[in-house]
Amino acid sequence: MERQESPDVIIDKFKDEFATGTCAYCSKIIDHHIVIDVPKEEDHFWSPQLHIEVEKNEENKTIVKGLFGPKPQVWTLFMFIHFAVAVAFMVFLVIAYTRWNLKRDYSFALTMSIALPIFWVILYFLGQLGKKKGYRQMLELDDFLTKVLEK
Repeated sequence: MERQESPDVIIDKFKDEFATGTCAYCSKIIDHHIVIDVPKEEDHFWSPQLHIEVEKNEENKTIVKGLFGPKPQVWTLFMFIHFAVAVAFMVFLVIAYTRWNLKRDYSFALTMSIALPIFWVILYFLGQLGKKKGYRQMLELDDFLTKVLEK
């Protein structure tokens, strides 16, 4: 979003909103970055987080950029699991090929080489399910952002 106020004024709006006792959202403000989480009582594993960056452009206007995404812990966990599945898939594929060449039983390694991509697809659908579960909270965070900027 493009705004006429300076970045400091916009950040002060958020600081003022968070300072009031009525603000239910948890937040962190670091330099020109604002991270907003959903209220603690509504927080669940799939809850989104809004990361806002406030910067000045060449035309002396302020640009407010927002990024909705999972919390860093969820993102890191999913990336770790994806990496582990990919490594395990490659290992079992090599084991299956080696055992096949040696004319030994390779059924378990082949089974795992087939099961791991299926598990990968299941992980993808779990991520999509999580996105849908956090969609309402994402809209609430967007409404909160709009409300604060319009003050």
